[in-house]
Amino acid sequence: MKTNKSYTKRLKVSKNGVITARAKGQNHFNSKNSGRKGISKGRTVPFVMSTRDRRRFLAQS
Repeated sequence: MKTNKSYTKRLKVSKNGVITARAKGQNHFNSKNSGRKGISKGRTVPFVMSTRDRRRFLAQS
């Protein structure tokens, strides 16, 4: 099965196999937020994914 490239580009897999992605809801309407909130929105969060979805969306290595 082909890897879903658009989905793969949004994720990062660490060397220990932990998948991280940007947190949701941080693309626009950020002008009202405080500076501290803006900094925290720039961080990545662990991304939980089932084994079935992992096989479907990510490349096999």
